[in-house]
Amino acid sequence: MSERKPYPSDLSDEQWALIEPVITGWKYRHRSVSGHQGAYEMREIVNAILYQGRTGRQWACLRHDLPPKSATYYYFAAWRDDGTDQVIHELLRCQARGRARR
Repeated sequence: MSERKPYPSDLSDEQWALIEPVITGWKYRHRSVSGHQGAYEMREIVNAILYQGRTGRQWACLRHDLPPKSATYYYFAAWRDDGTDQVIHELLRCQARGRARR
């Protein structure tokens, strides 16, 4: 992860370990035709999406130490449209419920 100060909305290492295979699989299935692999770490993309959701900031007003709106919103919209966001949500929800013994 980068050298920025963490936000309360950031993923924990345990949460990232849980969802990383889903995101890695998604990236493998959606390879760029130009071969571009992306300039930002996927964990930081997820952290930016969570930050926007927690704070309600406009996409264009994301903090400068997070990936820019163009990259962050691309993944947000793609995952929303194909249901990947729901898979991630379900994994994190099950983890939280397990911790609460529900």
